Formats: sequence, structure tokens, C-alpha cells
Amino acid sequence: MKNYPRFLFFFVVGSGDSPLEDDDVGYSHPRYKGECFASSSKVQTLNMYLWPLKEDTTQQPWGPVCDIRCQKGYELHGSSPLICQSNKRWSHKVICKQKRCPTLAMPVNGGFKCVDGAYFNSRCEYYCSPGYTLKGERTVTCMDNKAWSGQPASCVDMEPPRIKCPSVKERMAEPNKLTVRVSWDTPEGRDTADGILTDVILKGLPPGSNFPEGDHKIQYTVYDRAENKGTCKFRVKVRVKRCGKLNAPENGYMKCSSDGDNYGATCEFSCIGGYELQGSPARVCQSNLAWSGTEPTCAAMNINVGVRTAAALLDQFYEKRRILIVSTPTARNLLYRLQLGMLQQAQCSLDLRHITVVELVGVFPTLIGRIGVKIMPPALALQLRLLLRIPLYSFSMVLVDKHGMDKERYVSLVTPVALFNLIDTFPLRKEEMALQAEMGQTSP
Repeated sequence: MKNYPRFLFFFVVGSGDSPLEDDDVGYSHPRYKGECFASSSKVQTLNMYLWPLKEDTTQQPWGPVCDIRCQKGYELHGSSPLICQSNKRWSHKVICKQKRCPTLAMPVNGGFKCVDGAYFNSRCEYYCSPGYTLKGERTVTCMDNKAWSGQPASCVDMEPPRIKCPSVKERMAEPNKLTVRVSWDTPEGRDTADGILTDVILKGLPPGSNFPEGDHKIQYTVYDRAENKGTCKFRVKVRVKRCGKLNAPENGYMKCSSDGDNYGATCEFSCIGGYELQGSPARVCQSNLAWSGTEPTCAAMNINVGVRTAAALLDQFYEKRRILIVSTPTARNLLYRLQLGMLQQAQCSLDLRHITVVELVGVFPTLIGRIGVKIMPPALALQLRLLLRIPLYSFSMVLVDKHGMDKERYVSLVTPVALFNLIDTFPLRKEEMALQAEMGQTSP
């Protein structure tokens, strides 16, 4: 087998393909007789280094055998080596093409920009649409192995949605109330990525609610499709104007609306049986935080026994006291003495039920009328017996309510318990019992 002179060709191609043909190869070397030749007219950049691998002494009719190698980043299309034939043409064509990496996939919600396309050494930089964050390597390079230097990047929604709450709201409670209705426009969230929100969650009372006194935290939370959440908070402060607490008068009651001392609240006053109210029966907490009217007091009931008629006497008890009239023809009457003893032992329960005991003892003109320590004239006592049709010569009792109505008559002894059970069924007495319960007073 003959040994052919061998030369090594290196092609450095700037861009495009580099075909090696009879008239497409240029090199810098002395020309030999009978050898193939090349020209660089069709190659932008061509560097060829040619040297014999072994001297040819047989003067064969054809030239050298050349091995072709492509520069880094290029790959050979065709076979090597090339043989310079006797017709001064190379045995076949070869070309060095620039290596190319696979086309990059376009990331969802983003893209990429490349320098020199997808060829060797080209660089591609990923970018994301507004609201999305790049995950992975931002820049990749096409390598000699026709692979990209990094994994493809992706664009993910990592930015939480934005939401802006209203400013802190401070309100005063409405008159005679401890609450105030507070409204606001529901804040709208905004997603910086795709603009779609999946959930809006409210923590606290919704707008348009009646807010009680105090500080209330309101929080809105919104979520986007990537489950990122945005939150905003604000407070609703409700204040109550107050005049200061009032106290019930001694020997009296007080009943107030609302909280008892807030703006618009009204306090009403009354006295226990046997006492009369002096001063304002009702007072209102005003916007200047002062109470209207004057301070009420309960003064002991002054019964005038010097009136001329029994009707005038009874009018003094109207809507104030109930009257239990005990009548006997003589103070020595046994029923009278026993009944009076039982009533004296139940004096506390009598006072709770606003009962005044009136005694009519004797027969006119020696008839004596007595209310506590006050003695009424015999003529007034006689009028009272006649007005209420009370027997003159036997023991009897008459129960008169606060409206002057004859409610019950007794001709024999009655226990205080039976008497009180009857009185406790009166409609007005039920209101009294409720009021006494509020004041901590319980009826025996």
C-alpha cells in the first residue's frame, strides 16, 4: 500500500457554512505540480494549515490526503480524510457547520431574548411578564455539546395581590344607644399577575353593622390563583358620651334606659310607699355631658288628717299607697287585738307592698281614727266608715288599692300571708315587684 503525503487542514469559520471544493479552499503554501488547489473567495474567514505527514517519493499522479477538523463550536458534515485526485479535484465535499442547540421553549407568562439565535456560544436571557418572578437561571448559553448550559426557566406568580383598606374610623354612639352604624366601601384587591382573585375573606363585622363601644379590628385577606395572599387591616373605634352615673334617691327607685349614663339615656325616679318624690321625676343625659333637671329626693309622706272629707283624705293616697282599714267597735275586741298584732309583726312586708294601716276604733261620738301616730277627728273617721260602708258594731277590714278601689273585705282574722298573696296578684303590684327585684329588694 502506498503512503500518500498527508496534510492537516484546520478551518475557522466566522459565520455560515464552509464548503471545501476545488475552487473554494484557500491556503498559504507553495504550490506543487499536480496538486489540488483551493481559493478563499467563498469563505469569509479561512485559516488552513497544511503540512505533509510523510514525504511522497513515488511521484504518484495525485496529491496529498487531508484530514479535516472543525473548530470548536462547529461540526463536520461529510467524511474525512479528503484525497486530492489525479484530476486535481478533491475526492468529495465536506462542510463545517456551526453547531445549533434545540429551540428553547417559551415560558408561560414570559419569554426570552437571544444573541445569535440558538447557535454555539449564543446567549439567551429569560424574562417574565409584570407580576411574575423568574424561577431558574436567567441566562443560558449554547454549548459545544449542542445543549444549553442550564435548565429552562419558568415564570411563577410569587407576588401577593395588593389590597388597600380604608383609614381608621372613629364614631360616636347614637343618642340613647351604645352602638353606631358604621359603613365603608369594601376594598378591592388587585393581582399584579393575571388580575384574577379567588377569595376575599373578611375578619370582623361587615360594613353597615352596628358597632358597640370599643375598638374593633377589621381585616381583609385576598388570594390569587397561585394562592398568594394579601392582607390589609384597619380599626373601627366607637366612643360613648357619658354624663356619669346617677344614684337612686334614698327610700326610692331609679330606672334608666340604655346604659344609664350615656348620651340620650333617661333615668326615671320613684319613691317607696310612704314617701313622696321631690325634684325631677326624670333626667336626661345631654350632649354637653350634663344631666337635665334637678336631683330628686324622697321625702316622708305627710298625711293631712285635718281635711274636711273622707274623699280628700283618700286622695292623698292615690297612686301612692294601698290602705288596709281595720274597724272595731271597741279596742277590747279580741279579733281586733289579734289582727293588729299579726300586722305589726309583718310591718316590713306591709311597707314593701305600700300598705298603710288605718284604725277606726269606737263608735261616734267617741270614734277615733288613727294613721300611725296621727289622730283624725271623729267626724272624719265617721265619714270614712260611711263612705266605705264599714259596719259600726262589728269587727271588719277593707282593702283599698292605689286607685281608691275597694278590693276585698274581711269579717274575721286574715293572715298576712293570705293578704300579701292577694295583693301580689294586682297588675300594678307586679310592676312594683319587678322594679324591686332590679333594686335588689325581695318581698318576704
